[in-house]
Amino acid sequence: MELKSINISERMKHYNVSGLSVTLIENGQIKITEDYGLLETGTNKSVSKNSIFSACSISKFLTAMLVMKLSEQGLLDLDEDVNKRLVSWKVPDNNFTKNKRVTLRNLLSHQSGIIDPEDSFSELKSTLDIPLMVEILEGKTPYCKDHIEVKYEPESEFHYSDAGYCIIQQLIEDIAKKPFKQVMNEQVFKPLKMENSILDTTISETKRENFSCGHNRNGELIDGKYPIYPYPAASGLWTTSLDLAQLVLELLNALKGESKIGITAIRAKEMITPQGREWTGLGVFLNGSEKEFEISSLGWGVGFQCMMVAFPYIEKGAVIMTNADLGVHQMEGVIGEIYKSLIATASLPK
Repeated sequence: MELKSINISERMKHYNVSGLSVTLIENGQIKITEDYGLLETGTNKSVSKNSIFSACSISKFLTAMLVMKLSEQGLLDLDEDVNKRLVSWKVPDNNFTKNKRVTLRNLLSHQSGIIDPEDSFSELKSTLDIPLMVEILEGKTPYCKDHIEVKYEPESEFHYSDAGYCIIQQLIEDIAKKPFKQVMNEQVFKPLKMENSILDTTISETKRENFSCGHNRNGELIDGKYPIYPYPAASGLWTTSLDLAQLVLELLNALKGESKIGITAIRAKEMITPQGREWTGLGVFLNGSEKEFEISSLGWGVGFQCMMVAFPYIEKGAVIMTNADLGVHQMEGVIGEIYKSLIATASLPK
């Protein structure tokens, strides 16, 4: 996989993208990190390998990796009723849960029967207190005005759901008796040396030196500069392309039985196995088959878009992070152009 076939700086200018970072994985190792542009338009703050971007929904891939590790430790069970270990809040029983109960497998693959309420799960409002996860699930905050409940029988339909990952977060906090971000720090960030990755719901002035600001499709700064999502498991990760590539590499290594954090090859394989539908795994999406098999996760939020992609069976991959919300799908902007150029040079076996 090579970046030489595309003039990234020129394409960034075309799309009004202020800053971009891309890390490539080749032969099961980090190959290179390349950084372009500025953390904040109108300044001289250049993007570097330590520049931190909002990963938005790629947080779900991170959460799935933590679930796999906790499952390995016997603290979680992918196929039991989540209400058995939930303490602070329970999935309400109704007609749709009579025959099938909600499981972690359902939640991770967006097939739990839960649909996000309309206009829910927006960025943190500066005028409001940081909500408790239980308050969100009970529909007592502006971030989710309806209580979360099962709307159709689990496994019968696919609906992408932030609420599902909020339930996963509450479950992990209940079984660990610790904040989600602390569990993630102890179980994933520290062992993988992801030193530039955080799940904080505040960004202090002292931390902002390496943080990228968000920009809109015109390349203008967004209000507030640093959009925070108070749902760490669903969309709260701030990280670098290099740190995120380390997480991708951990999954590739786990598939070979070489995990650094204790995920077995069986668990890793389960993450990238179709869950009822051929395109959804556990915390990742799937495409292709055999040697061209691809896993991916996309992040799209206020002021940011990003992508992680990996080809497990040829041990290649890439993480692309930008500080721009172009208002169109990643494949229709600079991320899509980079992805296509990488695929063209990936030498995928036929």
